[in-house]
Amino acid sequence: MLNPIAIAIPLFFAAIGVELAVGRLGWGKVEYHFPTAIADLSCGITQQASKFFLAPLLIVPFALIDAAVPWELTGLGGHLLAFLGVDFIYYLWHRFTHECRLGWLTHVVHHQSQDYNLAVALRQTLTSAISSVPFYLPLAVLGVPTEVFLLHTALNTLYQFWIHTEAIDTLGPLEWVLNTPSHHRVHHGVNPEYLDKNYAGVLIIWDRAFGTFEPEVAPPVYGTVVPLATTNPLLANALPFVDLWREVRAAPTWREGLVHMLRAPGHPSAWSPKPTADLQRPKFVPAAPAGRWWAVGLSFPLVAVAVLALLALSPGWSWAAGAGLAVAIFAATVGWAWLLEPTAA
Repeated sequence: MLNPIAIAIPLFFAAIGVELAVGRLGWGKVEYHFPTAIADLSCGITQQASKFFLAPLLIVPFALIDAAVPWELTGLGGHLLAFLGVDFIYYLWHRFTHECRLGWLTHVVHHQSQDYNLAVALRQTLTSAISSVPFYLPLAVLGVPTEVFLLHTALNTLYQFWIHTEAIDTLGPLEWVLNTPSHHRVHHGVNPEYLDKNYAGVLIIWDRAFGTFEPEVAPPVYGTVVPLATTNPLLANALPFVDLWREVRAAPTWREGLVHMLRAPGHPSAWSPKPTADLQRPKFVPAAPAGRWWAVGLSFPLVAVAVLALLALSPGWSWAAGAGLAVAIFAATVGWAWLLEPTAA
């Protein structure tokens, strides 16, 4: 089955272009900062490249259970169960990643951007697939075929792309049922009333049913409570692990350190006070020379094509060829960060 994400990549970039045009025409609120957008896209690119190594962690366990279960749901019923099941389990997994420090490590990168636009939708964490594995396996036990499961997880992901925008206000009655840009802006806000709200993928009904819904009232301030100050995608993934390790090492006992890892991010302790967001903080936007911007911009299409080839064509390649391209893609994104960081020589 052709990867739906690979098919959608050109559409993603076309949509980003449309969003930029909408902003230029003054038809909606659109804000892009070139270094920030490159950082967002770099995180998405490295996450897609990492799937060359990590995808089997999800696909193989699901396929093994699927093969062992003597029943299989096919037709419309199987697709309906897959759609609702994937969306509900996404809500549960998404909530876990926000309400457990270990889970947060596998999702935090998506929230680090202080902008909110379609490029942010592509900003993803390298390890997200690892934490989601056990959540989705019950669908295999229920008889959802592997190919149907993969289709609906891809469609669920694709739906969530368009809700990462400030160009769309509200959608009337659809706001009661669907996850919309307004609902998801709340989810990305660090305003105290917005933290850990609106976990939905496609259907906002899960948040309404389980008490995690919050409407958009005050303008959201985006990012993480403690903002990230780098465009390097590997540092964006690694620094949260470093921070948690420091917190655990500061615990008086190993038991308290273990409990600390299982608590929600920001949960206070005697040795790790709860941080608060500065809603007036300036955005981190590296000021690189224009020549470096051009170097990144001109090389970006080549890396985008490489990612598309890795997703669409690598199943027919040798493992070494696919791994080599994935590593080259990682190196390119780190090179962009080196060019854009203000400390680069």
